Amino acid sequence: MVVEILKEKDIPELHDVIEKTCRISFAPYYPQSVIEDTINSLNCEKLKERAGWTHFYVIKEEDKIVGCGAIGAYWGSLTESSLFTIFVDPDYQGKGYGRVIMETLEADEYAKRASRIEIPASLYAIPFYRHMGYEHKNGVLTFEDNHFALEKFTGNLD
Repeated sequence: MVVEILKEKDIPELHDVIEKTCRISFAPYYPQSVIEDTINSLNCEKLKERAGWTHFYVIKEEDKIVGCGAIGAYWGSLTESSLFTIFVDPDYQGKGYGRVIMETLEADEYAKRASRIEIPASLYAIPFYRHMGYEHKNGVLTFEDNHFALEKFTGNLD
């Protein structure tokens, strides 16, 4: 297992992993239109753009991308950060790859400077993020823009 910063040459392969994950893991939870919107919103150009303003990591197994995650500033804040684009190939889910991605993101400088980290979560991922210490934003389950907002207070900058 190798965790590294996303390289531009890896973006098409990463998009394929995201598309596969959406089609398989999201299918029981979302209508097809939402799945298609999610896949389209994370096309190769959008992934490249996101990699420009976040620290975007991929996790590889034998040179094959099996997961990803990104962290950046929360709306430009110096004391809050957001997690983005966390996906694990369905063939690798439940084997610790998601935990490795989360630990990598939470060790990143964006997380270390933050007193609060927010994540826009899919319904499918809420149990995992809650297991990782994230709670519903402001204690309220709110669905907006096809995701649920979760947050974690880090204790940094107290």
